[in-house]
Parts: sequence; structure tokens; C-alpha cells
Amino acid sequence: MATRGKTLDEQGQALLLEDLQSPCTEEVAVFHAFSRVVNEARSAFVVLDTAPTGHSLLLMDATGAYHRQMTQQYETKADGSSASGLHIVTPLMRLQDASITHVVIVTLPETTPVTQAAALQDDLRRAHIEPWAWVINKSIAASGTSDPLLRARLEGERTQTQRIADGLAKRTFVLPWLAQPPVGVEALGTLVAVGAKGLS
Repeated sequence: MATRGKTLDEQGQALLLEDLQSPCTEEVAVFHAFSRVVNEARSAFVVLDTAPTGHSLLLMDATGAYHRQMTQQYETKADGSSASGLHIVTPLMRLQDASITHVVIVTLPETTPVTQAAALQDDLRRAHIEPWAWVINKSIAASGTSDPLLRARLEGERTQTQRIADGLAKRTFVLPWLAQPPVGVEALGTLVAVGAKGLS
């Protein structure tokens, strides 16, 4: 509004505001922000933390649509012939490149989170993105407890851990339930050195 809207009259500003508040404009803005972050991976270590929800999948769909549009636009000449000398790298191509992108799926050892994570993995694979590993977070079994009150929960957790190890994940790591979250480089380093257990 401060740039494009400053020369508009009241009616023009109202129309601009309506356009800016549309979900479509927000999706485009989020996609451009996502693309900028993915592009930073050329010179930095980038972590994208998304939930296994429809929002992440919509973003993947937008990334795939952009990829198809750019590929068609820049690798085809105006006359329809192939422009083989041109090569572009889209955000989707970066996500698909296992040499620069490691997708790690983090889940709780419970039925619903594991099912959601498995569905996310299926969607990623349809986009030709192969998850590198799964992390089972907040595992009571890995904490070493023998509390009889937690026995039923432990049994359910073992079932989900086995479900993951039996084919959902190529490699799996288990992090124990901690009383205090590991905040900071030192705490995370201790967690990796002591608490993480690779299953496969």
C-alpha cells in the first residue's frame, strides 16, 4: 500500500487492499519466500521445518507447478523447438537433488503421527523427493523407564517403532523423552552423542 497504493485514489486503494488480502496473493508471497530460502542452500546450511499438513503439500504443489512452467518456458523456444543450450534449476529440482537436500521426517511414536508422516512420505515420493531418514522423537522406551504405569504406552510405542523399522524408513533414529528440551548447540551435540540410537 505504501508503494503501489500511494498514488491511487480511495477507490483504487480499496481495490488494491482487497487484492492484497486474497489467499492467492498470500500463496504467491509464501512461495517466493520459500524459493528464496531454498536458493540460500547454495551457500549455507538451510533447515525448513514444516508440519505434515495440507499447507506443506500445497507448497509442494506450487513448487511443482512453478517447475513445470519454468521448464516449459525456458527450455522451449518461441517456435516450439527445444532450447537445449538453456538450463534452469528450480526450487523443486534442488529439493529432488539428494546430494544437497536431506529430508528428515520427525514423528512421535504414536499411531496418528506415524500415519501422517507415512502419508507425507508418499506425497514427497510422488514429487520425486526421497526422505533420507526418520527421527522418532520423545521416545519413552528410549528413556529407559520401567514405570508400570507407562507399560501400555510403551507397548504402543514399540508397535509404532517396529512399523517404522519394518519398511517405512530407510534409516531411523530414536531420541528419548527428555525432561528439558535440548536448546542450543551444546545440548544438541550431547543429545546426538549420547541419546540418539540408530535402528537401521
